[in-house]
Amino acid sequence: MEFLNYIKVRKVETRFDDVWYDISLRQLRSGEVSFFVVDDFLTGKWLFKLSKDKENRRIMVKALKCPGGIRFSQLEGRSMVFQDSLIDGLIYDVISLTTIDENDRLRRNIVTSIEEVPIIIRENYEIKSYEEATGKKAPGKHLVTLSKRENEKHLVTLFVLERAWGLSKFSPEEKVKENEQKSLKIKATKKEVHTGKILSCPICGKKHQLIHVETEKTVKHILRKPRLQ
Repeated sequence: MEFLNYIKVRKVETRFDDVWYDISLRQLRSGEVSFFVVDDFLTGKWLFKLSKDKENRRIMVKALKCPGGIRFSQLEGRSMVFQDSLIDGLIYDVISLTTIDENDRLRRNIVTSIEEVPIIIRENYEIKSYEEATGKKAPGKHLVTLSKRENEKHLVTLFVLERAWGLSKFSPEEKVKENEQKSLKIKATKKEVHTGKILSCPICGKKHQLIHVETEKTVKHILRKPRLQ
C-alpha cells in the first residue's frame, strides 16, 4: 500500500527575504522561508517552516506546530538539516529515527544498517552511505537519504516519516483501516434529500438545486447543478 498518498502537504506562505536563528550554527541566517501545513493520516496536523540558507548551502525544516499529546509535543521546535551531497542537485540528510521510551520520552537513534530504515523511506527515497554522499567519513554517521533540492514537499514529508511515525501508537495499516471504517460509517448514515427548491444566482442567473444533507452528527445544505433532463 502506498501510504505516502495519505500524507497531504500544502505550502501556505513564502517569504523571499526573512531571518531565522540556526541553532547548530549559533547565528542568525537570512534567506527564503516557506511554511507548510501537513495533514498526516497517521499522526495528525503539523505546521512546518522550511528555511533556505544559500550561503551555507543548507535547508532546514523545523516543526512549528505539532499534533497534541505528550509524544508529538516534544517535537515542537525540532529541526532537520539537509546539505549538499557530491551528486549535483541532490541534498542529504543523515537518517535518524525518533522512538519513545517507557516514560514517553523521546530518543533519537541513528540507523547503522539498511534493515533499520522503515520500508516507506526505502521505497520513496534514495539511500546511500554517508561516505558515498559526502566523500567523507564521520563517526556516528552511516546512512543518508538523497533528495532533490527543489522538492520541498518531499523534505517536509521526510521529517514526518523519520521523526514522527515512530511515536504513533498505531501502525499505518491499522490507521488506514480505522479511517476507512469511519468513512464507510459516515456514508452509511448519510442521507441526501432533494428539497425541490431551485435557486438562481442573482448575478449570473445560473440555477442550483438546494440539497438537504443529514449524517449521524450533522445537518447541512449544499447547492448542486440540476441534472439534465
